[in-house]
Amino acid sequence: MFTSQIKTRYIALMIGNSRLHWAWFVGDTLTEAWDTNHLSDLVVEQLLQDWASGIMPASILPPKLVEQQWAIPSKLPLYIASVVPTQTKLWQTYPTAQVITLADLPLQELYPTLGIDRALAVLGAGETYGYPVLVIDAGTALTFTGANSHRQLIGGAILPGLGLQLKSLAKQTAALPATQLPTQLPTRWARETSGAIESGVIYTVLAGIQDFIANWQHQFPDTRIALTGGDSGLLQKYLQTQFPETAAQLIVDPHLIFRGMGNLEWGMGN
Repeated sequence: MFTSQIKTRYIALMIGNSRLHWAWFVGDTLTEAWDTNHLSDLVVEQLLQDWASGIMPASILPPKLVEQQWAIPSKLPLYIASVVPTQTKLWQTYPTAQVITLADLPLQELYPTLGIDRALAVLGAGETYGYPVLVIDAGTALTFTGANSHRQLIGGAILPGLGLQLKSLAKQTAALPATQLPTQLPTRWARETSGAIESGVIYTVLAGIQDFIANWQHQFPDTRIALTGGDSGLLQKYLQTQFPETAAQLIVDPHLIFRGMGNLEWGMGN
């Protein structure tokens, strides 16, 4: 469990399947958020040695914080949430690191294998925008996670994200080409293969999202619906074209996981 000291300045790290997601907090306020690629074992080891000795790792900081480095204390508390165990082991060797687990969250009815990213996103959405809440996380995986007004997890669903579906078709078939997500909703009835792949993946995912939202709203008419994750902006665009009434109800917030971290009762002080 976390210490009961008052938290002031700290860095939060969410280790995702594809990238490292970082946030700089001052008190309860999220002041900056950025992403980096996963780093190798040797790079992390050297970086943490430098960090522990008081040399801030400029290689993982955004330009804004590098410029203001005089205001960043050395040996900052580092709070970690992770869905990649091998990466967790690397970062938790930092002397002031603490790893967030499901037991640290003020949510009820959590099951042991629930991803900490999904749980934190629901907590962040609920505490920021209100319960009941349904969170749609459009990342490497596309997930649906819902909680009721008593902070109880109702459940959810997981499927491959938009990008992962496109990649899997290109990787697992001999004739289908690699393709990228278009910036606008593609035509449904494509006349070339890349467009047909985009259409099949995107329209099927949108129909699924619409169906999950409708079912959730049937159970919880006064719900909030939040959209987050790396593809959230693009997915919002698609929904605005295909299901504008649904899109108008969405709260788009890319930082729900960090808002969840900021609502935990912990801190090491600095």
